[in-house]
Amino acid sequence: MAVVRASASDVNLMARLLRAEAEGEGPMGELLVGNVGINRLRANCSDFKGLRTIPQMIYQPHAFEAVIHGYFYQAPREKERRLARKVINGQWFWPAKYSLWYFKPPGGCPGEWYGQPFVSRFKEHCFYQPTGQTCESVYSTF
Repeated sequence: MAVVRASASDVNLMARLLRAEAEGEGPMGELLVGNVGINRLRANCSDFKGLRTIPQMIYQPHAFEAVIHGYFYQAPREKERRLARKVINGQWFWPAKYSLWYFKPPGGCPGEWYGQPFVSRFKEHCFYQPTGQTCESVYSTF
């Protein structure tokens, strides 16, 4: 059962995001990116208040480098659609289980990103989850 509402178009959009943001990270890297997106929808806190749909989450200004810089043009493949459906259906993976942020630095992962603590790195991406004070709902909604 889906943890967020998603039409076939939404699944395709999420699949495009996974491919654009983390294709080089393999299936697990793409799942982690998807987890962060779904967390942003469900948490309704911090910079992500009021997000209710997958398109709102993906096209939120300054949210994803792939959308900002034009890497978001590739059509989704069936393998990305399968991964998108997994995260939409509530499969979470560490280190993105509670993460609301990730990024791909040129070197090591900073100890904080937007004031939030570093959780772990997966290949090239660093993941950050909010402190309880910043966004307590991310821990209670899952």
